[in-house]
Amino acid sequence: MRIAIASSEMAPFVKVGGLGDVIGALPKEFARLGHQVRVFLPRPPGIERLDRVVIRTLGEVLVELADGPERVGIDSVRMEEDGFELILIRHDASFQRPNPYVDPKTGTDWPDNARRFTLFSKAIVEALIHLGPAPEALHLNDYQTGLVPILVREAYAGRDDLQQMGILYAIHNLGYQGIYPPSALEDIGQDLGRRFFYPAGPLEFWKRVNFMKAAILYADLITTVSERYAQEIQDGEEYGFGLEGVLRTRSKDLIGILNGIDPDVWDPATDPLIPANYRPTDLGPKRENKLRLLAAMELPEDLDAPVIGMITRLVDQKGLDLIEAAAEDLLAMKLRLVVLGSGMPKYETLMLDLRKRFPDRVGVNLTFNDPLAHLIEAGSDMFLMPSRYEPCGLNQMYSLRYGTIPIVRKTGGLADTVQEFDPETGRGNGFLFEEYSAEAMLDAIERAVGAYGRKRAWKRLMAQSMRLDFTWKRVALKYVEAYQRAAASRR
Repeated sequence: MRIAIASSEMAPFVKVGGLGDVIGALPKEFARLGHQVRVFLPRPPGIERLDRVVIRTLGEVLVELADGPERVGIDSVRMEEDGFELILIRHDASFQRPNPYVDPKTGTDWPDNARRFTLFSKAIVEALIHLGPAPEALHLNDYQTGLVPILVREAYAGRDDLQQMGILYAIHNLGYQGIYPPSALEDIGQDLGRRFFYPAGPLEFWKRVNFMKAAILYADLITTVSERYAQEIQDGEEYGFGLEGVLRTRSKDLIGILNGIDPDVWDPATDPLIPANYRPTDLGPKRENKLRLLAAMELPEDLDAPVIGMITRLVDQKGLDLIEAAAEDLLAMKLRLVVLGSGMPKYETLMLDLRKRFPDRVGVNLTFNDPLAHLIEAGSDMFLMPSRYEPCGLNQMYSLRYGTIPIVRKTGGLADTVQEFDPETGRGNGFLFEEYSAEAMLDAIERAVGAYGRKRAWKRLMAQSMRLDFTWKRVALKYVEAYQRAAASRR
Protein backbone atom coordinates (compact mmCIF):
# COMPACT_ATOMS: atom_id res chain seq x y z
CA MET A 1 0.00 0.00 0.00
CA ARG A 2 0.89 3.66 -0.32
CA ILE A 3 0.71 4.88 3.28
CA ALA A 4 1.02 8.45 4.59
CA ILE A 5 1.36 9.21 8.29
CA ALA A 6 1.06 12.70 9.79
CA SER A 7 2.10 13.61 13.33
CA SER A 8 3.45 16.49 15.40
CA GLU A 9 6.08 14.20 16.98
CA MET A 10 8.51 11.60 15.75
CA ALA A 11 11.42 10.14 17.70
CA PRO A 12 14.30 10.84 17.60
CA PHE A 13 13.69 14.24 15.97
CA VAL A 14 11.02 15.59 18.31
CA LYS A 15 9.48 13.73 21.22
CA VAL A 16 7.35 14.84 24.16
CA GLY A 17 5.50 11.62 24.93
CA GLY A 18 4.59 8.19 23.64
CA LEU A 19 3.32 9.60 20.33
CA GLY A 20 6.91 10.31 19.31
CA ASP A 21 7.92 6.70 19.99
CA VAL A 22 4.97 5.33 18.02
CA ILE A 23 5.68 7.41 14.93
CA GLY A 24 9.39 6.74 15.24
CA ALA A 25 8.82 2.98 15.06
CA LEU A 26 5.75 2.21 12.90
CA PRO A 27 7.04 3.49 9.53
CA LYS A 28 10.09 1.23 9.74
CA GLU A 29 7.86 -1.80 10.27
CA PHE A 30 5.59 -0.85 7.35
CA ALA A 31 8.64 -0.50 5.12
CA ARG A 32 9.90 -3.94 6.21
CA LEU A 33 6.52 -5.34 5.19
CA GLY A 34 6.99 -3.87 1.69
CA HIS A 35 4.74 -0.81 1.85
CA GLN A 36 5.56 2.66 0.48
CA VAL A 37 5.59 5.07 3.42
CA ARG A 38 5.77 8.83 3.84
CA VAL A 39 5.70 10.57 7.22
CA PHE A 40 4.64 14.24 7.48
CA LEU A 41 6.18 16.17 10.39
CA PRO A 42 6.51 19.88 11.24
CA ARG A 43 10.17 20.68 10.62
CA PRO A 44 11.71 20.78 14.12
CA PRO A 45 14.59 23.07 15.08
CA GLY A 46 18.09 21.70 14.65
CA ILE A 47 17.23 18.68 12.53
CA GLU A 48 19.69 19.81 9.86
CA ARG A 49 22.56 19.42 12.33
CA LEU A 50 21.90 15.75 13.08
CA ASP A 51 24.17 13.03 11.74
CA ARG A 52 23.09 11.25 8.55
CA VAL A 53 20.24 13.72 7.94
CA VAL A 54 20.39 15.09 4.39
CA ILE A 55 17.52 17.47 3.64
CA ARG A 56 16.29 18.11 0.10
CA THR A 57 13.84 20.90 -0.77
CA LEU A 58 10.87 19.70 -2.82
CA GLY A 59 9.04 22.98 -3.23
CA GLU A 60 6.49 25.25 -1.60
CA VAL A 61 2.72 25.35 -1.20
CA LEU A 62 0.40 28.19 -0.28
CA VAL A 63 -1.76 27.83 2.81
CA GLU A 64 -4.69 30.21 3.17
CA LEU A 65 -5.12 31.73 6.62
CA ALA A 66 -7.25 34.61 7.86
CA ASP A 67 -4.67 37.31 7.11
CA GLY A 68 -3.68 35.92 3.71
CA PRO A 69 -1.68 33.09 2.15
CA GLU A 70 1.39 31.70 3.90
CA ARG A 71 4.26 30.10 1.98
CA VAL A 72 5.07 26.70 3.47
CA GLY A 73 8.12 24.70 2.45
CA ILE A 74 8.13 20.98 1.75
CA ASP A 75 11.42 19.27 2.49
CA SER A 76 12.41 15.63 2.23
CA VAL A 77 14.66 13.39 4.29
CA ARG A 78 15.19 9.97 2.78
CA MET A 79 15.47 7.54 5.68
CA GLU A 80 17.60 5.09 3.71
CA GLU A 81 18.29 2.66 6.53
CA ASP A 82 14.64 2.58 7.55
CA GLY A 83 13.09 2.44 4.07
CA PHE A 84 10.68 5.38 4.15
CA GLU A 85 10.57 9.10 3.31
CA LEU A 86 10.19 11.83 5.93
CA ILE A 87 8.42 14.96 4.66
CA LEU A 88 9.13 18.08 6.70
CA ILE A 89 6.53 20.87 6.71
CA ARG A 90 8.70 23.99 6.94
CA HIS A 91 7.27 27.19 8.41
CA ASP A 92 9.82 28.73 10.74
CA ALA A 93 7.44 31.16 12.44
CA SER A 94 5.24 28.23 13.51
CA PHE A 95 7.61 25.36 14.18
CA GLN A 96 11.06 26.61 15.11
CA ARG A 97 10.35 26.36 18.84
CA PRO A 98 11.96 24.45 21.72
CA ASN A 99 8.74 22.56 22.49
CA PRO A 100 6.02 21.71 19.96
CA TYR A 101 3.12 22.49 22.31
CA VAL A 102 4.04 24.66 25.28
CA ASP A 103 6.23 27.63 26.08
CA PRO A 104 8.91 26.24 28.44
CA LYS A 105 9.18 29.64 30.17
CA THR A 106 5.53 29.71 31.23
CA GLY A 107 4.58 26.03 31.11
CA THR A 108 1.42 26.93 29.19
CA ASP A 109 0.34 26.32 25.59
CA TRP A 110 1.76 28.55 22.91
CA PRO A 111 -0.96 31.22 22.39
CA ASP A 112 -1.04 30.62 18.62
CA ASN A 113 -1.45 26.82 18.75
CA ALA A 114 -4.79 26.94 16.93
CA ARG A 115 -3.21 28.85 14.05
CA ARG A 116 -0.06 26.68 14.00
CA PHE A 117 -1.91 23.38 13.79
CA THR A 118 -4.49 24.74 11.36
CA LEU A 119 -1.55 25.64 9.13
CA PHE A 120 -0.06 22.18 9.63
CA SER A 121 -3.33 20.43 8.74
CA LYS A 122 -3.83 22.53 5.62
CA ALA A 123 -0.20 22.09 4.60
CA ILE A 124 -0.54 18.30 4.88
CA VAL A 125 -3.37 18.30 2.34
CA GLU A 126 -1.54 20.68 -0.02
CA ALA A 127 1.63 18.60 0.28
CA LEU A 128 -0.28 15.40 -0.57
CA ILE A 129 -1.49 17.10 -3.76
CA HIS A 130 1.94 18.58 -4.56
CA LEU A 131 3.80 15.30 -4.12
CA GLY A 132 1.23 12.89 -5.61
CA PRO A 133 -0.01 10.29 -6.11
CA ALA A 134 -2.42 10.33 -3.19
CA PRO A 135 -1.86 7.53 -0.68
CA GLU A 136 -4.37 4.75 -0.33
CA ALA A 137 -4.36 5.28 3.45
CA LEU A 138 -3.72 8.43 5.47
CA HIS A 139 -2.96 7.86 9.17
CA LEU A 140 -3.50 10.99 11.29
CA ASN A 141 -2.54 11.36 14.95
CA ASP A 142 -4.13 13.42 17.72
CA TYR A 143 -5.65 16.88 17.57
CA GLN A 144 -2.68 18.51 15.84
CA THR A 145 -3.85 16.85 12.58
CA GLY A 146 -7.53 16.86 13.50
CA LEU A 147 -8.70 19.28 10.81
CA VAL A 148 -7.37 17.17 7.92
CA PRO A 149 -10.42 14.85 7.53
CA ILE A 150 -12.99 17.66 7.33
CA LEU A 151 -10.72 19.63 5.00
CA VAL A 152 -10.28 16.65 2.68
CA ARG A 153 -13.96 15.69 2.59
CA GLU A 154 -15.42 19.21 2.42
CA ALA A 155 -12.90 21.83 1.26
CA TYR A 156 -11.34 19.44 -1.31
CA ALA A 157 -14.51 17.50 -2.17
CA GLY A 158 -13.88 17.95 -5.89
CA ARG A 159 -10.56 16.08 -5.89
CA ASP A 160 -11.31 12.44 -6.69
CA ASP A 161 -7.79 11.30 -5.80
CA LEU A 162 -8.20 12.56 -2.23
CA GLN A 163 -11.74 11.22 -1.91
CA GLN A 164 -10.55 7.67 -2.66
CA MET A 165 -8.02 7.89 0.17
CA GLY A 166 -9.01 6.04 3.36
CA ILE A 167 -8.48 8.18 6.48
CA LEU A 168 -7.59 6.57 9.81
CA TYR A 169 -7.54 8.87 12.85
CA ALA A 170 -5.60 7.69 15.90
CA ILE A 171 -6.44 9.02 19.38
CA HIS A 172 -3.39 8.71 21.60
CA ASN A 173 -4.82 10.76 24.48
CA LEU A 174 -8.38 12.06 24.54
CA GLY A 175 -7.44 14.50 27.29
CA TYR A 176 -5.87 16.79 24.66
CA GLN A 177 -8.52 17.67 22.06
CA GLY A 178 -7.43 20.99 20.55
CA ILE A 179 -10.23 23.16 21.97
CA TYR A 180 -10.10 26.84 20.99
CA PRO A 181 -12.33 29.93 20.94
CA PRO A 182 -14.55 30.60 17.89
CA SER A 183 -11.93 33.02 16.55
CA ALA A 184 -10.01 29.90 15.42
CA LEU A 185 -12.57 29.62 12.60
CA GLU A 186 -10.99 32.62 10.89
CA ASP A 187 -7.90 30.59 9.99
CA ILE A 188 -9.84 27.37 9.37
CA GLY A 189 -12.03 29.20 6.84
CA GLN A 190 -15.25 31.10 7.11
CA ASP A 191 -17.01 28.75 4.69
CA LEU A 192 -16.39 25.72 6.88
CA GLY A 193 -17.22 27.81 9.92
CA ARG A 194 -20.60 28.90 8.59
CA ARG A 195 -21.51 25.36 7.54
CA PHE A 196 -20.27 23.35 10.51
CA PHE A 197 -20.02 25.56 13.59
CA TYR A 198 -23.45 25.16 15.11
CA PRO A 199 -24.71 23.35 18.26
CA ALA A 200 -23.70 19.69 17.94
CA GLY A 201 -21.96 20.45 14.62
CA PRO A 202 -18.63 18.81 13.68
CA LEU A 203 -16.55 21.84 14.65
CA GLU A 204 -18.59 23.00 17.66
CA PHE A 205 -18.06 21.89 21.26
CA TRP A 206 -19.83 23.92 23.96
CA LYS A 207 -19.53 27.11 21.85
CA ARG A 208 -15.84 26.45 21.17
CA VAL A 209 -13.95 24.87 18.28
CA ASN A 210 -12.81 21.27 18.80
CA PHE A 211 -10.27 19.87 16.31
CA MET A 212 -10.53 16.29 17.59
CA LYS A 213 -14.32 16.19 17.39
CA ALA A 214 -14.20 17.09 13.70
CA ALA A 215 -11.69 14.29 13.06
CA ILE A 216 -13.79 11.70 14.91
CA LEU A 217 -16.84 12.54 12.82
CA TYR A 218 -15.06 12.70 9.45
CA ALA A 219 -12.44 9.92 9.59
CA ASP A 220 -13.29 6.59 7.97
CA LEU A 221 -11.87 4.66 10.92
CA ILE A 222 -10.88 5.72 14.44
CA THR A 223 -8.30 3.89 16.52
CA THR A 224 -7.05 4.23 20.05
CA VAL A 225 -3.87 2.78 21.50
CA SER A 226 -5.36 -0.09 23.50
CA GLU A 227 -8.53 -2.18 23.40
CA ARG A 228 -9.59 -1.29 26.94
CA TYR A 229 -9.12 2.45 26.31
CA ALA A 230 -11.35 2.18 23.22
CA GLN A 231 -14.14 1.03 25.55
CA GLU A 232 -13.36 3.39 28.44
CA ILE A 233 -13.61 6.55 26.31
CA GLN A 234 -17.16 5.62 25.29
CA ASP A 235 -18.39 4.77 28.79
CA GLY A 236 -18.48 8.13 30.54
CA GLU A 237 -17.04 11.58 31.09
CA GLU A 238 -14.21 10.35 33.34
CA TYR A 239 -12.41 8.98 30.29
CA GLY A 240 -14.42 10.54 27.44
CA PHE A 241 -13.80 14.19 28.42
CA GLY A 242 -17.15 15.22 26.94
CA LEU A 243 -16.73 13.36 23.64
CA GLU A 244 -18.09 10.01 24.87
CA GLY A 245 -21.42 10.57 23.11
CA VAL A 246 -19.72 11.49 19.84
CA LEU A 247 -17.52 8.41 20.09
CA ARG A 248 -20.53 6.17 20.70
CA THR A 249 -22.03 7.36 17.41
CA ARG A 250 -18.88 5.96 15.69
CA SER A 251 -18.59 2.83 17.84
CA LYS A 252 -18.69 0.49 14.82
CA ASP A 253 -15.70 2.33 13.37
CA LEU A 254 -13.72 2.62 16.62
CA ILE A 255 -11.10 -0.02 17.40
CA GLY A 256 -8.20 -0.42 19.81
CA ILE A 257 -4.70 -1.37 18.64
CA LEU A 258 -2.21 -1.75 21.45
CA ASN A 259 1.08 0.09 20.92
CA GLY A 260 4.39 -1.72 20.78
CA ILE A 261 8.04 -1.07 21.55
CA ASP A 262 11.08 -0.86 19.31
CA PRO A 263 13.48 -3.70 20.17
CA ASP A 264 16.25 -1.91 18.27
CA VAL A 265 16.09 0.80 20.95
CA TRP A 266 14.74 -1.04 24.01
CA ASP A 267 16.58 -4.33 24.55
CA PRO A 268 18.76 -4.90 27.63
CA ALA A 269 20.86 -7.43 25.71
CA THR A 270 22.06 -4.78 23.21
CA ASP A 271 21.22 -1.37 24.74
CA PRO A 272 24.32 0.84 24.35
CA LEU A 273 23.03 3.35 26.92
CA ILE A 274 23.26 1.03 29.94
CA PRO A 275 26.49 0.04 31.73
CA ALA A 276 25.88 -3.73 31.68
CA ASN A 277 23.87 -5.72 29.16
CA TYR A 278 21.86 -8.74 30.28
CA ARG A 279 19.21 -11.19 29.06
CA PRO A 280 16.65 -13.60 30.58
CA THR A 281 19.24 -16.37 30.81
CA ASP A 282 21.83 -14.10 32.46
CA LEU A 283 20.27 -11.63 34.91
CA GLY A 284 23.41 -11.04 36.98
CA PRO A 285 24.57 -7.85 35.20
CA LYS A 286 21.32 -6.11 36.16
CA ARG A 287 22.90 -5.60 39.61
CA GLU A 288 25.60 -3.41 38.04
CA ASN A 289 22.94 -1.21 36.45
CA LYS A 290 21.23 -0.88 39.84
CA LEU A 291 24.50 0.24 41.46
CA ARG A 292 25.09 2.79 38.70
CA LEU A 293 21.54 4.09 39.03
CA LEU A 294 21.88 4.56 42.79
CA ALA A 295 25.13 6.43 42.23
CA ALA A 296 23.61 8.61 39.47
CA MET A 297 20.73 9.53 41.79
CA GLU A 298 23.12 10.12 44.74
CA LEU A 299 21.48 7.41 46.83
CA PRO A 300 23.25 5.04 49.25
CA GLU A 301 24.41 1.73 47.84
CA ASP A 302 22.02 -1.00 49.00
CA LEU A 303 21.28 -3.96 46.75
CA ASP A 304 18.79 -5.48 49.20
CA ALA A 305 16.31 -2.58 49.11
CA PRO A 306 14.18 -2.62 45.94
CA VAL A 307 14.38 0.42 43.67
CA ILE A 308 11.07 1.69 42.25
CA GLY A 309 11.48 3.78 39.11
CA MET A 310 9.18 6.41 37.60
CA ILE A 311 9.67 8.10 34.22
CA THR A 312 6.71 10.36 33.67
CA ARG A 313 5.28 13.70 32.71
CA LEU A 314 4.54 15.44 36.00
CA VAL A 315 0.86 16.14 35.31
CA ASP A 316 -2.47 15.31 36.95
CA GLN A 317 -3.12 12.34 34.66
CA LYS A 318 -0.13 10.40 35.98
CA GLY A 319 -1.38 9.84 39.53
CA LEU A 320 1.11 12.08 41.29
CA ASP A 321 -1.51 13.18 43.80
CA LEU A 322 -1.48 9.56 45.01
CA ILE A 323 2.30 9.78 45.51
CA GLU A 324 1.78 12.94 47.54
CA ALA A 325 -0.94 11.37 49.70
CA ALA A 326 1.02 8.15 50.26
CA ALA A 327 4.52 9.63 50.63
CA GLU A 328 4.98 9.04 54.37
CA ASP A 329 3.79 5.42 54.29
CA LEU A 330 5.51 4.68 50.98
CA LEU A 331 8.90 5.90 52.11
CA ALA A 332 8.58 4.19 55.47
CA MET A 333 9.06 0.93 53.55
CA LYS A 334 12.54 -0.35 52.86
CA LEU A 335 12.79 0.84 49.26
CA ARG A 336 14.20 3.59 47.03
CA LEU A 337 12.14 5.81 44.71
CA VAL A 338 13.78 7.38 41.63
CA VAL A 339 11.85 9.85 39.47
CA LEU A 340 12.68 11.30 36.05
CA GLY A 341 10.38 13.83 34.43
CA SER A 342 9.13 17.39 34.24
CA GLY A 343 5.78 19.11 34.05
CA MET A 344 3.47 21.07 36.31
CA PRO A 345 5.28 23.27 38.84
CA LYS A 346 3.28 21.88 41.78
CA TYR A 347 4.49 18.35 41.05
CA GLU A 348 8.05 19.40 40.37
CA THR A 349 7.97 21.12 43.77
CA LEU A 350 6.50 17.97 45.33
CA MET A 351 9.32 15.81 43.99
CA LEU A 352 12.03 18.22 45.11
CA ASP A 353 10.43 18.39 48.54
CA LEU A 354 10.40 14.58 48.82
CA ARG A 355 14.05 14.52 47.81
CA LYS A 356 14.83 17.07 50.52
CA ARG A 357 12.85 15.24 53.21
CA PHE A 358 14.08 11.75 52.30
CA PRO A 359 17.58 12.27 50.84
CA ASP A 360 18.58 8.62 51.33
CA ARG A 361 15.32 7.26 49.88
CA VAL A 362 14.36 9.52 46.93
CA GLY A 363 16.27 10.49 43.78
CA VAL A 364 14.86 13.12 41.40
CA ASN A 365 15.86 14.49 38.00
CA LEU A 366 13.53 17.12 36.50
CA THR A 367 14.90 17.07 32.95
CA PHE A 368 14.46 15.04 29.77
CA ASN A 369 17.41 12.66 29.85
CA ASP A 370 17.27 9.67 27.51
CA PRO A 371 20.38 7.86 28.83
CA LEU A 372 19.04 8.19 32.39
CA ALA A 373 15.66 6.86 31.23
CA HIS A 374 17.37 3.72 29.94
CA LEU A 375 19.38 3.41 33.16
CA ILE A 376 16.21 3.68 35.26
CA GLU A 377 14.57 0.91 33.24
CA ALA A 378 17.65 -1.30 33.56
CA GLY A 379 18.59 -0.47 37.15
CA SER A 380 15.21 -0.41 38.87
CA ASP A 381 13.59 -3.51 40.33
CA MET A 382 10.04 -2.21 39.85
CA PHE A 383 8.35 0.53 37.84
CA LEU A 384 5.41 2.54 39.19
CA MET A 385 2.59 3.91 36.99
CA PRO A 386 -0.36 4.97 39.19
CA SER A 387 -2.15 6.78 36.34
CA ARG A 388 -5.63 8.23 36.69
CA TYR A 389 -6.05 7.09 33.07
CA GLU A 390 -3.53 5.71 30.59
CA PRO A 391 -4.52 5.24 26.93
CA CYS A 392 -1.71 2.78 26.35
CA GLY A 393 1.51 3.47 28.20
CA LEU A 394 4.88 2.36 26.88
CA ASN A 395 7.03 2.35 29.99
CA GLN A 396 5.33 -0.71 31.44
CA MET A 397 6.30 -2.55 28.23
CA TYR A 398 9.87 -1.23 28.37
CA SER A 399 9.99 -2.32 32.00
CA LEU A 400 8.83 -5.85 31.25
CA ARG A 401 11.45 -6.08 28.53
CA TYR A 402 14.11 -5.07 31.09
CA GLY A 403 12.88 -7.40 33.84
CA THR A 404 11.70 -4.40 35.86
CA ILE A 405 8.34 -5.44 37.27
CA PRO A 406 5.47 -2.95 36.77
CA ILE A 407 3.14 -1.74 39.51
CA VAL A 408 0.20 -0.09 37.72
CA ARG A 409 -3.36 1.07 38.07
CA LYS A 410 -5.80 -1.19 36.20
CA THR A 411 -6.78 1.21 33.43
CA GLY A 412 -6.40 1.51 29.66
CA GLY A 413 -3.33 -0.08 28.15
CA LEU A 414 -1.89 -0.81 31.58
CA ALA A 415 -4.71 -3.28 32.17
CA ASP A 416 -4.18 -4.79 28.71
CA THR A 417 -0.48 -5.50 29.28
CA VAL A 418 -0.04 -6.22 33.02
CA GLN A 419 -1.60 -9.18 34.83
CA GLU A 420 -1.44 -9.71 38.58
CA PHE A 421 1.44 -11.94 39.65
CA ASP A 422 0.51 -14.98 41.70
CA PRO A 423 3.54 -16.16 43.74
CA GLU A 424 1.97 -19.60 44.19
CA THR A 425 1.39 -20.42 40.52
CA GLY A 426 4.01 -18.09 39.00
CA ARG A 427 1.44 -16.67 36.58
CA GLY A 428 1.24 -12.95 35.82
CA ASN A 429 3.82 -10.26 35.23
CA GLY A 430 3.16 -7.39 37.66
CA PHE A 431 1.01 -5.86 40.35
CA LEU A 432 -2.23 -3.92 39.86
CA PHE A 433 -4.70 -1.81 41.80
CA GLU A 434 -8.09 -0.66 40.55
CA GLU A 435 -9.46 1.93 42.97
CA TYR A 436 -7.88 5.34 42.43
CA SER A 437 -6.65 5.85 45.97
CA ALA A 438 -3.40 6.07 47.91
CA GLU A 439 -4.44 3.06 49.98
CA ALA A 440 -4.98 0.84 46.95
CA MET A 441 -1.66 1.92 45.44
CA LEU A 442 0.20 1.25 48.69
CA ASP A 443 -1.36 -2.21 48.91
CA ALA A 444 -0.05 -3.07 45.42
CA ILE A 445 3.42 -1.76 46.30
CA GLU A 446 3.44 -3.82 49.51
CA ARG A 447 2.56 -6.95 47.51
CA ALA A 448 5.41 -6.21 45.12
CA VAL A 449 7.92 -5.60 47.90
CA GLY A 450 6.81 -8.82 49.59
CA ALA A 451 7.28 -10.80 46.38
CA TYR A 452 10.71 -9.21 45.87
CA GLY A 453 11.83 -10.90 49.09
CA ARG A 454 11.27 -14.34 47.52
CA LYS A 455 14.41 -14.21 45.39
CA ARG A 456 14.00 -17.40 43.38
CA ALA A 457 10.38 -16.65 42.44
CA TRP A 458 11.32 -13.03 41.65
CA LYS A 459 14.04 -14.13 39.22
CA ARG A 460 11.56 -16.39 37.44
CA LEU A 461 9.14 -13.48 37.25
CA MET A 462 11.84 -11.26 35.74
CA ALA A 463 12.87 -13.85 33.16
CA GLN A 464 9.34 -14.69 32.00
CA SER A 465 8.44 -10.99 31.75
CA MET A 466 11.47 -10.29 29.55
CA ARG A 467 10.33 -12.95 27.06
CA LEU A 468 6.93 -11.31 26.37
CA ASP A 469 6.49 -9.98 22.82
CA PHE A 470 5.39 -6.35 22.63
CA THR A 471 7.32 -5.54 19.45
CA TRP A 472 6.00 -3.36 16.63
CA LYS A 473 5.79 -6.08 13.95
CA ARG A 474 2.63 -7.47 15.58
CA VAL A 475 1.18 -3.95 15.82
CA ALA A 476 2.08 -2.99 12.24
CA LEU A 477 0.14 -5.94 10.81
CA LYS A 478 -2.98 -4.81 12.70
CA TYR A 479 -2.60 -1.26 11.38
CA VAL A 480 -2.28 -2.53 7.80
CA GLU A 481 -5.57 -4.39 8.27
CA ALA A 482 -7.12 -1.14 9.54
CA TYR A 483 -5.74 0.82 6.56
CA GLN A 484 -7.21 -1.73 4.18
CA ARG A 485 -10.56 -1.45 5.93
CA ALA A 486 -10.50 2.37 5.74
CA ALA A 487 -9.54 2.30 2.05
CA ALA A 488 -12.22 -0.29 1.27
CA SER A 489 -14.85 1.94 2.89
CA ARG A 490 -14.03 4.67 0.34
CA ARG A 491 -14.26 2.26 -2.58
